[in-house]
Amino acid sequence: MHKLNQRQREAVRYHEGPLLVLAGAGSGKTGVIAHKIVHLIDACEVEPANIAAITFTNKAAREMRERVRTLLGKRNVKPWISTFHTLGLRILREEHEALGYRRGFSILDAGDCAGLLADLMRRDSPGTDIAVPQVQQAISAWKYAMVPPDAVALDAPSPAESLAARCYAPYCDALMTFNAVDFDDLIMGPVRLLREDPEVLERWRARIDFMLVDEYQDTNLSQYELVRLLVGEHQRLTAVGDDDQSIYAWRGARPENIAQLQTDFPRLKVVKLEQNYRSSGIILKAANTLIANNPHVFEKKLWSEHGFGDKIRVVALNTEHDETERIANDILHRKLMHGGGFADFAVLLRSNHQARLFERAFRERDIPYVLSGGRSFFDYAEVKDCVCYLRLLANPDDNNALLRIINTPRRTIGTATVKVLVDVAAESGLSLLETALDERFRLRVSPQVGRRVGEFATWLTRFQREHEATPPPDAFATLLADIGYDDWLEQTAENEKAAERRKENVAELSRWIARIYARDEERTTADIVAALTLFDIADRQDDNADFDGVALTTLHAAKGLEYPHVYLAGFEENLLPHRSSIEQDTIEEERRLAYVGITRAKRSLTLTFCRTRKRYGQLESCEPSRFLDELPADELAWDGRVTDAAANRETGRGTLDQLKRLLQT
Repeated sequence: MHKLNQRQREAVRYHEGPLLVLAGAGSGKTGVIAHKIVHLIDACEVEPANIAAITFTNKAAREMRERVRTLLGKRNVKPWISTFHTLGLRILREEHEALGYRRGFSILDAGDCAGLLADLMRRDSPGTDIAVPQVQQAISAWKYAMVPPDAVALDAPSPAESLAARCYAPYCDALMTFNAVDFDDLIMGPVRLLREDPEVLERWRARIDFMLVDEYQDTNLSQYELVRLLVGEHQRLTAVGDDDQSIYAWRGARPENIAQLQTDFPRLKVVKLEQNYRSSGIILKAANTLIANNPHVFEKKLWSEHGFGDKIRVVALNTEHDETERIANDILHRKLMHGGGFADFAVLLRSNHQARLFERAFRERDIPYVLSGGRSFFDYAEVKDCVCYLRLLANPDDNNALLRIINTPRRTIGTATVKVLVDVAAESGLSLLETALDERFRLRVSPQVGRRVGEFATWLTRFQREHEATPPPDAFATLLADIGYDDWLEQTAENEKAAERRKENVAELSRWIARIYARDEERTTADIVAALTLFDIADRQDDNADFDGVALTTLHAAKGLEYPHVYLAGFEENLLPHRSSIEQDTIEEERRLAYVGITRAKRSLTLTFCRTRKRYGQLESCEPSRFLDELPADELAWDGRVTDAAANRETGRGTLDQLKRLLQT
């Protein structure tokens, strides 16, 4: 506790009622939450199992667990630290029957849900040119706003929304038929149950003596309601958040949820964490000045003891090619002049498409880099295949999983056969696996086809029954051997190297399963599948913490991270703020996004913009971002008076001179 400042200690020690910790960027909020959990255990004698700490990503939950474990020392106590979706899953697991689900229900990821919706859209509107993501996003928005299918107006203003409204109920019915849920159901389902069943509500309230919620500004309506229901009348809640860092409106986040706390919890105490432990004073001055242009319910002003620091550089370039060249050269120059590693640098982007030119510039200069949002390990075909087999072992009614693997490895079961299988299943009300063994299906296909499909279904049913009690890692190894999956990968790979890479991915999946099981040997196959499915994008990437590379990342993905030197590229109108935000008049969120980018920097910050940029193959004139006018003019050092090519040459000469000096020593 002695390491905390006065405000942090106040937040840790207060437990008499609801508390909002308004935690500015870099103010040590994770440490506050961890210390408060330990304080509740030690000073308030709250049972660890009755403390629930909720955050948004598995990565954040792991970090919180590590902090708490370090503070607790050797004591073997385990407070309940998880993500919102894991909390919802826990409730659904125990209360599934009350919501109409059977044991072992599946969690469909975004890709599975898109496939299901695509099929429903084709049936409703053959030949439609409406994109699946439009319909998917509309249904997701209704779900996290707690709007059921029968409350959606079918005469929606746009064709996409109207189609989504027609598909909403069939989509929910299909999920129930498959004994499956999507990510939104993991929150919507528990909220609906807690609202409708007082007995269930009291049972779960009794389990939670104290709740702490991180990143409260990122909660959507259903997540807010879940917290409100579980906290109940005793109101033992600590909400930690920063309305200035709410940048996820596109997925339902509501910064107004922080203000709503005052209405729902009239006794709410507010503690502001304004001391920043990350950035120099000049960076914080710029951030404070910028964000002051947004309306606030709670005012705060970040400050630091790190000194004022160097001015913020603003660099004007002719084109996006000049921009990437300048930043790449500048990184090399700074590294050679001042030392340090490439991991000290980050290039923050508003949109993914900006990364392509930076990747080329970095590769040409042998600058190592880490690109956020790259291909997920779980997106590889062989990994998807294996996870679908596991999903079927956990839930035989998972039709999406069966459709993916029914002919993988190849069993000469063609698309025409699959269509008959799907049609008969729809007519009979059976799952695809049940239909594969049904007489009505065999009568619609040739004896040879019926035998092949029946043999596969019989093997899968028998395997599931015989290995129900087998530890999941062992069952998975046996399954791979039974279907000859390694041989299949060798037969279908482009070359030997590709085959080895694909086999290594399967081996890595096996190691993941073993690690998850080792943490809790009571976990079933359904538990393992849920754990794999719930890994978010950040968690699915390889751990690059020890890799010395420049971070090339979007502003959204950079939230929660920090770097000594930050380049915010494309600081111009139509990029930041984004064109769609200008058209929809949602500039406040774009300003918060710029604020998040600025506050990632510890020692130096460089803002770059172009005078022209190619969009859709056409060269367009660009204007500097309006946010430049909202920064303190006397703290900006403008660079752009010389020609851009000359500036690049000047930086390059400086780098070469330094290289020569290094070689002479």
